[in-house]
Amino acid sequence: MSPDHQLPVAIVGAGPIGLTTALGLAHYGVPFVLLEEDATLSSDTKAGTTLTRTLEIWNRYGCVEEILAAALRIDEIGDIDRATNTPRASVQLAELVNDTQFPFVINLPQQHMEPILAAALERAGGSVLTEHRLESFELVDDHVVLTVETPDGVQELEASHLLACDGGRSKVRDALGATVSGETLPERYMLIDVVVDLDVSNARDYPYLAYFADRSEWMVLIRQPDCWRFLFPLAQGAEQPGAEDMLVKVKQFIGEVDRIELVGSVVYNVHHRVADHWSADRKVFLMGDAAHLITPMWALGLNTGALDASNLPWRLAWVLRGWAEPSLLDGYEQEQRPVAINGSGEMAEAARKYMSHQRGAVTAAGSDWATAYTRTLLGVRLDVDGEGDWSMVMTSAEPPAVRAGDRAPDLALHGPLGRETIHGLCRESFAALYFTDVRRRPEIPVNDSPALKHHAISRWDAPLDSGLRDRSLFDPGSIATSRYGVPAETVVLVRPDGHIAAVAPMGPGVAEELYTGITGRPVPREVD
Repeated sequence: MSPDHQLPVAIVGAGPIGLTTALGLAHYGVPFVLLEEDATLSSDTKAGTTLTRTLEIWNRYGCVEEILAAALRIDEIGDIDRATNTPRASVQLAELVNDTQFPFVINLPQQHMEPILAAALERAGGSVLTEHRLESFELVDDHVVLTVETPDGVQELEASHLLACDGGRSKVRDALGATVSGETLPERYMLIDVVVDLDVSNARDYPYLAYFADRSEWMVLIRQPDCWRFLFPLAQGAEQPGAEDMLVKVKQFIGEVDRIELVGSVVYNVHHRVADHWSADRKVFLMGDAAHLITPMWALGLNTGALDASNLPWRLAWVLRGWAEPSLLDGYEQEQRPVAINGSGEMAEAARKYMSHQRGAVTAAGSDWATAYTRTLLGVRLDVDGEGDWSMVMTSAEPPAVRAGDRAPDLALHGPLGRETIHGLCRESFAALYFTDVRRRPEIPVNDSPALKHHAISRWDAPLDSGLRDRSLFDPGSIATSRYGVPAETVVLVRPDGHIAAVAPMGPGVAEELYTGITGRPVPREVD
C-alpha cells in the first residue's frame, strides 16, 4: 500500500517523546496523527539536560539546529564534594570529538524544548491535535480503532498502529493489561529555578552542569539559558518549602548573593518502574514513561525515552512500505526494554546513591573517554541479535573495534560532492560501509535501492576512471577506518537509527544478505 493510501499511525501524548516520535515518522514519510488531551503543551518546570545521543536523534529528524539555538552547550559535567567544596573527577566531553558531531550536552528546560519540537513538526507538515483525549481503542483485523473525545464531540479514528506516549499514568498501558514492576522512592525531588548572577556580580566558577555530592543533602546545579536550576532531594514526609525557605536552601550551596529571585519550582515523585510488556499484536506500542519510569539522575529519564523514539519509527516505515516483514517490529521491545530495566534504571539509581555517598554507587568507567562515552548515552549497545548481548557502559580505556549493536561512531568523510558524515549516510536508509582500498577496484554494488546504500571508505580518493567515484568516501589519514577498528576488506552494515546491524567480511552480495536476514525481505530496487 502506498503512503498516500495508508492509515495514519496514531500517537497519544505530545510530550517530548510523542513529539520526537512524530518527527521521526514525518522524516520517513509515514502518515500520523498526534493526539494531546490538554489544550496546550506542558508549561511545567521539567527536564533540563539533553544528552548527546538525543541530539543525534534530533539531527536525523531535522530539528537539532533550532534546539541548539535556544540552548546552552556544555563540554564539562562537574562533580563536586559539598563538604570540602572541591571538585572530583569531572566528565570532559571534548574527549568525544572523534565520535560524534555533538561533543557536548545541552541545557534547555522541557517547557521551552517542546514548542521548538512542535514548530519543527509543523514545518514537516504535521501538527498536534490538542484537546483530543483517547477514551478507548480496539484492535480490529489489521488496524486499530480509537475512540477520541474532541472539541467537536466523540469521534472514531482508524489507525495502522497506536503508539502510547501518554506518560507514567498511561491509559493505553492499563488497557493492554501491562503490569508495572519496580519501586517508587520514599524521597521526592524538588526543582527550583532562580534568577541570580553567578557569572559577574557574584562570580562562581561552577560548570554549567554540576553535581554536588553529600551524605546529608546532595544537589544538582544546572545553568539554564536564562536562569539557574537547583535539584534537591526532599525527605520522606517533608512538606514542600515555602519560597523564602527555598532561597535559603539555595544559598546554603552557593553562599550569599546580592540579589536572587525565585521564578519556578516543582516537586515530583521518583520512580524506577518498567512495564512487563510493551506491545500487543505488533499494532500497539508503549514508549517513554508509558513503558518505563526512570529516576531522572544523570538526565536518564527523558533521554532514555528518546532512544525509544529512535528505534521504533524506522521499523514502522520499513514495514508499512513493504520493505520488511512485520516481525521487524519485535526488535523494538527486545532491544529497548533491557536498556530501561537494567541499563538506565539501574545506572540512575546507582548515580543517586553516589550523590549521597551510599553503598552501591557507580564508579568511573575505564578512562576519561569511556566515562564521557557512557554519560552521553553514546555507549548504548543494543541486543540486535536477540542473544542478550547489550550494554550501556563503556569500560575500555580506548575506543574498541565496533560490534553489532553499537551506535555507529559518527565521523566526517569526503564524498564526490563534499563533506559527509556517517550518520548522514544512514539518515534515510541502511548504509553498507566497505572498509577497503579503492585503488584495487573492489566490487562495490551500485546504489539502485532506496532501502540500502553502498559506500566504499578508503584513505585513497577514488580515481575518476575507477568506476567507484560515485560511491566512494575519502578518509584522510584513515581516521574513520582506525576508529571503526575492523580488519581490511570488512563491511559494516548500519541501520537507519545509527546502530550497527552487522559486521562481516566483504564478499559478493554480503550486504544484501545481511539486510534480508534483518528485514525478512529482499532489498527493494528503485523500480519495485
